[in-house]
Amino acid sequence: MAGVAGPVRAEPPVRIVVGFPPGGTTDVIARLVANNLGARLGRTVIVENRAGASGSIAASMVAKAPADGDTLLFAPSSHATNATLYANQPFDTEKDFAAVGLVATTPYVLVVNPKLPVHSVPELVSYLKEHPGKLAYASSSPGTGQHLAGELFKKAAGVDMLHVPYKGSSAALPDLLAGRTPIMFDNIAVMLPHIKSGSLRPLAVTSSKRSQLLPDAPTVVETGLRDYEVLGWFGLFAPAKTSPQVIGTLSTALNAAAEEPAFRKQLAELGAEAVRSTPQKTDTFVRNEIGKWRAVIREAKITLN
Repeated sequence: MAGVAGPVRAEPPVRIVVGFPPGGTTDVIARLVANNLGARLGRTVIVENRAGASGSIAASMVAKAPADGDTLLFAPSSHATNATLYANQPFDTEKDFAAVGLVATTPYVLVVNPKLPVHSVPELVSYLKEHPGKLAYASSSPGTGQHLAGELFKKAAGVDMLHVPYKGSSAALPDLLAGRTPIMFDNIAVMLPHIKSGSLRPLAVTSSKRSQLLPDAPTVVETGLRDYEVLGWFGLFAPAKTSPQVIGTLSTALNAAAEEPAFRKQLAELGAEAVRSTPQKTDTFVRNEIGKWRAVIREAKITLN
C-alpha cells in the first residue's frame, strides 16, 4: 500500500564478552560498564560470559567477531600477561584488538602474617636475605597477578622466596592467616577485612601512588624499591578493524562513565579506581604491560601451556 513504511529494523544489543564466570570482580565491573554505556549510547548493552582458558576463549571470540562495535571484550590485566604465558593462543593480543579505553585500576597490597617479625618492606627484604628460600608467598594460581607481583618483587629486591599457588585467594587465606604461607600480594578489597581485624599486617601497596583504602600504607617505591609497580586493571577492547569513529563513540561514553560519582563509588567499593583514558594511551599502556611482564615471565621460566 502506498505511503505505508516498512518494518523498522531494531538495532542488535551491544555484547560485552567477559572471559570469567558471573559474580567475580571482572564480571561485576563489566556489568557496571554495560549499564553506563547503555544509558549513554541509547542502546541495550548486555554482558555475555564465556569463561575458560584464563579469558582466552572470550578474547578469541571477540578477535574473530565483525568489526562493527557490537561485540566488545572486557578484560583484566591477564589479557596482557596471557600473551606470554600461553604460546598457542588463537589470536595475537597486540594485533587483533583495538583498545577502547581503560576502565579501572586496582593496586595490590603486600601483606604478611603478624607472626613474621617485620614491619616494613626494608625489614622484609633483610629478613628474606637472612633466610633465603625459606619463606613462601601465596598466590591464587600460577601466572596470576599475585604470582607475578611476587616474582617482580624477588627480582627488584634481590631476594629468594618460594611461590605456593592455591586455587583462588580464598583457598590461600587459611595458610596465610595461620602463618604457614606468611606473605601474599592481593587485591586491597580482599585483604582489607583481615588488615582491619589485625590478622594481617600491610607493608605497602604496589601502585605508584597510595591507595585511599589504605592511606597509611606506603607504596613499594616509597620504601626504596625503584621501578616497582604492579597494577591490576580492566579495559574495554573491540576487534582490530573497528572504525575510529565507532571506537571514538565508545571511548567518549566510557570516559563519561568514569566521571559519574555513583560509578566511581561502586568501583571504590571493589577496591578499584575509575580511569579516564584514550584509545591511543590504552593501546600504549597494554603494549608496555605485555613487554614488562614478558621479561618477568621468561626470567622466572613460568609456562602454563
